[in-house]
Parts: sequence; C-alpha cells; structure tokens
Amino acid sequence: MDRTASEAPQTPSFTQLWRRKMGAKKAPKYRLSHDTEREFGGTLGAVCIPVFLPLTVLFLICVSQSAEASILQWPPCLPSADQLWDPLAPMLLLAWIGLHALLYLLPLGKVSEGLALRDGSRLKYPINGFHSLCISAVLLSVLLALGAPLGYLCELLVPLAVSAVAVSFLSSVYLYIRSFWAPSHALALGGDTGNPLYDFFIGRELNPRIGNFDLKYFCELRPGLIGWVVINLGMLMKEAELRGSPSLSMILVNWFQLLYVADALWNEEAVLTTMDIVHDGFGFMLVFGDLAWVPFTYSLQASFLVAHPQSLSSLTAVAIVALNGAGYYIFRKSNSQKNQFRRDPTHPSVSGLETIATATGKRLLVSGWWGLVRHPNYLGDLLMALAWSLPCGFSHLLPYFYVVYFTVLLVHREARDERQCRAKYGLAWDAYCRRVPYRIFPYIY
Repeated sequence: MDRTASEAPQTPSFTQLWRRKMGAKKAPKYRLSHDTEREFGGTLGAVCIPVFLPLTVLFLICVSQSAEASILQWPPCLPSADQLWDPLAPMLLLAWIGLHALLYLLPLGKVSEGLALRDGSRLKYPINGFHSLCISAVLLSVLLALGAPLGYLCELLVPLAVSAVAVSFLSSVYLYIRSFWAPSHALALGGDTGNPLYDFFIGRELNPRIGNFDLKYFCELRPGLIGWVVINLGMLMKEAELRGSPSLSMILVNWFQLLYVADALWNEEAVLTTMDIVHDGFGFMLVFGDLAWVPFTYSLQASFLVAHPQSLSSLTAVAIVALNGAGYYIFRKSNSQKNQFRRDPTHPSVSGLETIATATGKRLLVSGWWGLVRHPNYLGDLLMALAWSLPCGFSHLLPYFYVVYFTVLLVHREARDERQCRAKYGLAWDAYCRRVPYRIFPYIY
C-alpha cells in the first residue's frame, strides 16, 4: 500500500473513499493466509456493519432535513414507513446505474492495463470516467432546460437511499454466489477465509467481470461518486425554489465537492494501483460504500443547508476558499509527486529527491512532500473536508459528521498502511519512520 515506493512504470488513486480513491496507497504484493488477522472486527464486524451502517445513512438524512438537525436528539429522528418507499426512487436509481453502465462501454478515452495478477495476466480498464461526468453534466443541463424538477431529489433522498441499500445487498449476494465458480487464483487473498459471513462482507472474488465489464471498477468511481454531485445539485435547486436563489454557502459546497469528484475522475487511471482494486475483494463493504455510503453521507452538508440556510460574509467565504485551495494543492501535489516517482524515478521533477533503499528493490521517498509527513495526501484530504463543513456554520454538529468520520477513517487506514508497509519493507520502513516521524499532521501526529 505504500505511496512512496518506486517501481517499473505502471498505470498509476475515502479512498476513497471509499472513496476518494485517488488517495489510497499502492497495494502490497505479499500473500495473506487464512490465519491472517481479519479486518473490521472479523465476524462480529461482518455481522454488525451491514446492519448499522445502512441505518446510520437513513438516520443522518432524516436528521439533516429535520428542524432541530440534532444528532443527539432523543428519541432519534427516524423516517416513518411511508417516507421509506417511493416507486419512483428505484426506477431512478436503476436508470442512473444503467446510464453509467452504457457510458462505461462507450469507446471513449484510452484503455489501460492494471497491475499483474497472480496468474501473470493483466486486465484492461477503460479510462473514461471523466467523459461520463461531462456527458452527465450535459444531460442534466438539458433536463433543467426542459423544466425537470431536480429539486424533487430532496424529497426522494430517503427512498433513494433505501433503494441503494437494497441494490447493495442484492448485488453482494450475487457477487458472493458467483464467486464459487471463479478459479482460485481469481479470489481475493483476504476474502477466501471459509467464513461465509466475513467473506460475504469483505468480498471473495477480486475482479468480478461480466465479459469485459469490471463490476468493481465500474462501481468504484462512476454511479456513486457522480451521483453525489447530482444530489448536491438537487439540493441547490431545492434551495433556489424555496428562497429564490441558492446561498453562497450552498454554492461553495457544490463547487468544492464537484472539484473533488472531477479530480478523482480526471486522474481515474491512478485507481488501478489502489488497495480497493488490487487487493480487496468485491463484497458488501465496497458495494455499499460505493453505491450508498458515499452519495448519501458525503452530501449531508448540501442537504443540511436546504433546511438550515447559513449566511457567509465575503471575508469568511474567501478564508474558506483559501482553506479548500490549500488542501487541494497539498492533496494533488503530493499524489502527483508520488505517481511520477512511481512511473519514472529518473524524471527531473523527482530524480533529485532523497530515498531509502529496501530489500524489495524499490525505494522509499524521504524528501519532498513525502518527507514532510508519511501521508501528506491525507492531510490535504482533511483540510478539504473541513472546508466543506465550514459554510454550514457552527450551530449544529451534523455538518461536521464527515470531518469526524473521515478523520477516524484515515487514522484507521494509516494504521493499516503502517502494518502492511512494515511487513513488506521491514528495517527499511523503520528507517523511514525515523526520518519521517509524523504520520498525517506535522508536529502533531
């Protein structure tokens, strides 16, 4: 998972995120066994997470649209039975997924090879996610010009989330069953434990495909990530309906998160070396994260602003824009430096950087962005996350759920990275940690 090791040129990522996938590290190449410690709490986590995370999504949406918007309210704000279902919701969701499946198949952009699999083969992937984003923008513009009530997405959020959860469960069942017809070399090393609950959750098959259509790669950055932007736009249109025009806070949230998604899709090729693609099986964890968690929890700020408008002074807005810009600059520059070093360590932009040799034949960066902290891309990510929440003011905790969640996620991911890199690089990793003692925040952590 190291981001700083050089290698022969390869196709170059909440994480996401889940994510935000451009920030994930390169996958390790050592083999896991069935005796390896299971992640996410093992069997207990595999049972609890598929229950509590969908309920969390519904709870957060309902809180964001309530008058109090309090996550500490008791009894908690829960949807009524008639709020859970609208026949329009599953039709819209399936049509959206179908549209992006069609766009995935269009001969747009280039085709790149992934990393070598255990049998020595390399899968091919279409790099056309940014094209899909642009075509989606054109289609949405046409719909708006024709008078389509995009603001109605605000009323459909809960049933859309329910439909996404249902699709996630059904897809996970299909993926688990079909994995038993996959050859052994096509299974994820950490997902073939023999424990059906854990394997269902973590994913057994590494790269499930229908023909050349890669199901995991498709879900990683397409329907959910672009869907997040569409939900934000729907909230903006709803606010415009209610108040005559969208607020500056809403505009900032929309633009910040659109930049984030566009950056991920512009750099789509980098996802081919991430843990999600190279190492993790495709099970409930990733399916739910891609299709339900990302679009419906990452859009909480926009949903909150519909019911709880906030005013921003020009000076405050400039400061928030500067914070987001600084976070994006750190995030993009550090990832670009890492990707360039990985593709071509002799390139003038990285050839002068100091490195540490490892027993694997690769080298670890100990200068530049990667000499500042071990995960400068995570630092940039967290600065952007804070900038997305600040337009919502300080009167409620809910808009800061993403910052808190993302901090916990990245600290957990960083600890996971540390374990795997230490196992892979041994003494060289210890030397790297001595040279670069701070993990994410300089002089703090």
